Order: sequence, then structure tokens, then C-alpha cells
Amino acid sequence: MDASFDYYNWILLPLLIFISRLFDVTLNTLRHIFTSKGYTKIVPILGFFEVLLWLIIVAQVMKNLNNVACYLAWACGFATGTYIGLKIEEKLALGNQIIRLITNQSTSGLIDLLREKNHGVTILSGEGAKGPVKILYIIAERKNVKDVIHIIDKNIEDAFYTIEDIRNSHHGIFASKRA
Repeated sequence: MDASFDYYNWILLPLLIFISRLFDVTLNTLRHIFTSKGYTKIVPILGFFEVLLWLIIVAQVMKNLNNVACYLAWACGFATGTYIGLKIEEKLALGNQIIRLITNQSTSGLIDLLREKNHGVTILSGEGAKGPVKILYIIAERKNVKDVIHIIDKNIEDAFYTIEDIRNSHHGIFASKRA
């Protein structure tokens, strides 16, 4: 090995920049997600640590403008931090979603099963492109949405549904909150 190789500038410093950027961007991603979902109490704390890390990282990159490894570490840390932030949020499954099911098939068995599993269901009658339809609104915690979709798919052939995030809701029936 060459004794003149600068391990600090070409390996350790870029590695530290990558790791710091990974944490900084993960915090940034989570901060934006928490803001959009209305979890405002944690947002300033995440922002504080995010900016503190960012300042430390930028100072190191600015001291080493001739080091392309620092640029690559910065970019890789950004990409990886975004990915990890999204994966963490996916695992947390915060908030509620509304599942809107529109069907011209019989929904009585599905409604009974959803209610049996303590999922609140609101049913409306409507008119679709090919005649009368039932519109079911099911509000579920995100962690329960896959279960609700599984129930729908087992009971309604070729079910058409949409799923949307809900920022705020007040009262209601939720499977995990009801005995």
C-alpha cells in the first residue's frame, strides 16, 4: 500500500459526509411528511437537528471543494436519506386514509364483514356510467388499509376503489380503537 494515500480525505471524510447527509435528509423527509399529516409538535425538533447536521456537513464540503469524493458522498447521502425517510414513514403508517369503493355488485355481505371487523362504513346510492351503483366510504388507519383492501377484493370481483390520505378527522369508528 502507498503510505502517501490520504485516507482521511478520500475515504473517512466522504464516509462521514455520506452518513451525516443520510441522517439529515432522512430527518428532512420525515419532517415534511409529519408537516403534511398535521403532526406539528415534532416538526421543529426534527428541523433543529436537520439544520444542525446540514451546517456541519456543508462546512466540511466547503473546506474540501477540490475533493470529488465529498460531492459523491453528498449526493449518495441525499438519495439514500430520502429512500430511508420514506421507508420509515411507510413502517410508521401514520394517519388515516379513506377508501372509496364504487360498485354495481351486491355489497351486503361486504358491509356486514367490514362492520364485523369494526370498520366504519358509509353507504351511498349513486348513478354510474352503466346504471345504479353503491358508493362505500371506509375510513381506516393506514396500518389497517391492506386488511380492508383484502376484504374488499375477496368479496367484490374487479372492485374499483380509490385510496386517499386524510389530514384530519374527528370521531368515527376505527378497528383498532373499538372493542
